[in-house]
Amino acid sequence: MRTRVKMCGFTRVEDAVLAAELGVDAIGLVFYPPSPRHVSLAQAAAITQALPAFVSVVALFVDAAEAQISEVLQSISVDCLQFHGDELPDACSRYAKPYIKALRVQDDTDIVNFASRYGSASGLLLDAYHPDAKGGTGQAFDWRLLPKQCALPIILAGGLQPEVVKDAIRQYHPYALDVSSGVEAAKGIKDAAKMAAFLKEVNEIDRIII
Repeated sequence: MRTRVKMCGFTRVEDAVLAAELGVDAIGLVFYPPSPRHVSLAQAAAITQALPAFVSVVALFVDAAEAQISEVLQSISVDCLQFHGDELPDACSRYAKPYIKALRVQDDTDIVNFASRYGSASGLLLDAYHPDAKGGTGQAFDWRLLPKQCALPIILAGGLQPEVVKDAIRQYHPYALDVSSGVEAAKGIKDAAKMAAFLKEVNEIDRIII
């Protein structure tokens, strides 16, 4: 099975368009004001309107009010929602959109039980826990904690860079990878060479495994 790739935290049109040209499956837009990768509705609209067909747009929220999420959905074309806070399953599924639920993993996290609770999700994004951040830290958790069987497709995030992509896929076979800081020149500013290298590594190991 081919490993899907989502790159998150775009703030510039040119970066998102280049990612699409390089072959990314999805781009993530962050609607969380404390994040350095936060985008306004105007920025988001410009990015989504510039994207070609068949590139999914994922809108990321952290414990956002229903009114804020609805405003985003009314303003731009979104294919999938991503929830990075303490949102309950009912709160995630009320928008008639596929959604991804993020889980910040610690040593004692019961990933399998969490996946069962969010059975309506289209994917489970596993990221590193950090007491002061909801994601995008560039830190990895212990991937040995990944369950061998899970009710939801696993999207691996946290600490991903071109240099570790092949090992992550070869050893753990996630459904998808989600990268942000690992392909950046600065927070919210993507690095063309890093994006290309990341996707090259994914494609190379996929060809070997498939």
